This record gives sequence, structure tokens and C-alpha cells, in this order.
Amino acid sequence: MSLVLLIIMAMATATLLYTINTLMPTKPDINKLSPYECGFDPLGNARSPISIQFFLVAILFILFDLEIILLLPLPWSINTNPTTTTTTMTTALLIILTLGLVYEWLQGGLEWTE
Repeated sequence: MSLVLLIIMAMATATLLYTINTLMPTKPDINKLSPYECGFDPLGNARSPISIQFFLVAILFILFDLEIILLLPLPWSINTNPTTTTTTMTTALLIILTLGLVYEWLQGGLEWTE
């Protein structure tokens, strides 16, 4: 009985949605007819220049994000591994992360110039 009711409700919903779709007026717009609705001109230059500084910051974000992901299993590894091994590995990873950040800072990779 419930399967029949489910089929009837699905067919009624599909019929209602189809009816609403066919009866609703459509307003074609120049932006809706374009394959790109993001605001870019599809006939313009596809190779727009990107700032190298933005690219470097994005790469740094990805690298540091991956290093943070390596720290996520830390609470579970404390319970399964010996505490000294976990502490040593975590400390080494944090030192590498900090040294990488200091190196990028000293090289000027984090400064945004116009």
C-alpha cells in the first residue's frame, strides 16, 4: 500500500513540476543566453593577467594547509603510538612549518606591493 502511495506521490510531483515549468513565462535575457553567466566577456581575452604575488600567496596557502592536514590525526595518534614518538614527530613538523613561514617572511613573499 505504501509503495503504491509513494509512486502516486512521485508521479503527481513530477506532473506538477512539468506543468509549472511549461506554464511559467520565460524572459530571455542577453546574459542568460550567454554560456558564461559569471560576468566575463566570452569573446574577450581568455588569458587575463594574474598577479604573481597572488599566485605565490595561493601556493603558500596550499602548502601550509597541507601541513595543517598532517597535524589533524594528532589526537588519535597520541592514543595509539608511544607518546614520545608522537611528540617528536609533531615537534619536528611544527618546526619545519615555522621555519618555512619565517623563510618566506624574510624573503618578502608575504609582502604585498602595488
